[in-house]
Amino acid sequence: MWLGFDLGTQSVRAMAVSEMGHVLGQSSQPLTSRREGPRHEQDPEEWWRAIVYVSRAALAGLPASSVRGLAVDGTSGTVLLVDRSGKALTPGLMYDDTRAKAEARRANEAGASVWASLGYRMQPSWALPKLLWLLREYPSVIPGARLAHQNDFINRRFSGHEVPSDSSNALKTGYDLVREAWPLEVLDALGVPDQVLPAVVRSGTQLGTVCAEAAEITGIPAGTPIIAGMTDGCAAQIGAGALEVGSWNSVLGTTLVLKGVTRELIRDPTGVVYSHRSPDGNWLPGGASSTGAAVLAKQFPGSNLDALSAQAAEREPASIIAYPLVSRGERFPFLAPDAEGFLLGDPSDQVDLYAALLQGVAFIERLCFDYLDMLGAPIGGQLSLTGGAARSRYWCQLRADILARPVRLPENAEPAFGMAVLAASVGRRVSDVAKEMVRVRAVIEPRPDRFARFRASYIRLVEELARRGWLQSAVLEHAKRRAALAP
Repeated sequence: MWLGFDLGTQSVRAMAVSEMGHVLGQSSQPLTSRREGPRHEQDPEEWWRAIVYVSRAALAGLPASSVRGLAVDGTSGTVLLVDRSGKALTPGLMYDDTRAKAEARRANEAGASVWASLGYRMQPSWALPKLLWLLREYPSVIPGARLAHQNDFINRRFSGHEVPSDSSNALKTGYDLVREAWPLEVLDALGVPDQVLPAVVRSGTQLGTVCAEAAEITGIPAGTPIIAGMTDGCAAQIGAGALEVGSWNSVLGTTLVLKGVTRELIRDPTGVVYSHRSPDGNWLPGGASSTGAAVLAKQFPGSNLDALSAQAAEREPASIIAYPLVSRGERFPFLAPDAEGFLLGDPSDQVDLYAALLQGVAFIERLCFDYLDMLGAPIGGQLSLTGGAARSRYWCQLRADILARPVRLPENAEPAFGMAVLAASVGRRVSDVAKEMVRVRAVIEPRPDRFARFRASYIRLVEELARRGWLQSAVLEHAKRRAALAP
């Protein structure tokens, strides 16, 4: 069996998975965050304590001697500074800590040509601006300090010695995935000392083995291979089995995240789509929208959503059109920091509003695929739906109808599961291993001619997004052309 660990925002999770994809043991442990405005920090030592707990709990009653490897994912852009022994010198700055606004501007000015060649722009929540912020805020620790991504900190504890970072987590720190090297000329211009940067290897590379000290407290046998992991979003993509060129995974939870597979790097002039590198060598483009299921929790707290969904099925389309945003700002399929949610029309009742919100999220999901298609990304492969919203059978059916394509519902697409798959892939293509381990619980076909019911509402929404200056006219026209061709 293989162990996968997911360092999430709210908890740490572990899964022990067999070669046939059966979850043999699992456990989770909550984490504590310190939030204040743009600040979001966690205690790295708490990550390790949680890892120790979930390791023992997931392996309880199982033959630990059967463990053949482990891999750890981390939240994308979460970083800290450590000393040479791996001890934390700073708090962990989490993936959505946005205090490094000024540093992001500096990073974009200094590395404009490099970031353009890679198809993105630095954002305040990304790791490189946060590294610059840490170097400014903690000058006394710089001598001897080294950057660590969230899972680097854990892999260091597992191995008992310094280990390389993985290229997936290093992306937001500025690592050049085309040259597979740090852009030292840019980092030097930004004042980043060379010794702060870790070595980097491709995800799926063996980093070392579990040391005796870690084995004693985690219950994982000493000598167990430690495999370089990925970000949590990429881990979920592996768990969904979306690893063939043209395949996509759409994760609908609090927000909406799309990740796919292309043979060539997709370069997005607006920077809302950026690409990780697959362990197989392909590219993994993706983007994260601020729309998602969070709008339901805000509008319908404590409501029976299953009952509302049953009633919403009678409202296709709803009498109003919704752009469902909980907070200000959109990131994908367009960049609009000032975007706010809106309704076109007045709902006749609460069911009408609920139906419009479900449909609005599905419309934005379709617009994401329209934008990806315009960029030249292949989108015709298998589509997997994961995330909390995938538990709603009606919403999955609605999304299949509006996308006018079949959707797969994997049995278990949690990031920890994806890391177990990656750990099992050493010496093989991860896409081949995923075919053996990822199990599909259902395939939902779009209902014939159902998109025709929604076509006018969809076009009206994208026209309104363009009218407000958020959506480029070229994207609007491309979306309208694709809508006209849909069955």
